[in-house]
Amino acid sequence: MNIWLAIGLTVVGCYAVKLAGLLVPAGVLERPLVRRLAALLPVALLAALTAQQAFADGRALMLDARAAGLAAAAVALLLRAPFLLVVAAAVLVTAGVRALGG
Repeated sequence: MNIWLAIGLTVVGCYAVKLAGLLVPAGVLERPLVRRLAALLPVALLAALTAQQAFADGRALMLDARAAGLAAAAVALLLRAPFLLVVAAAVLVTAGVRALGG
């Protein structure tokens, strides 16, 4: 029963957030600060998610093959490689480090 209560509360919460977004006056959304925050917030959230997935294992920070793959992707991005090449570099380096026992 508790799981259905949690699901119901999540549904209500999601609906309330959507409704709140629709009820915001257009004038508020046109402010320069709000526009800038709306443009930068997804980038910040994606960076935080990437860092959490690459450097965390449960509750501890650790450097392993995922960090090496992320570093390879960053180097490929700095060299302005196409997206598929960036992903391929990250995959190959991660697999290589794991194969070597890292």
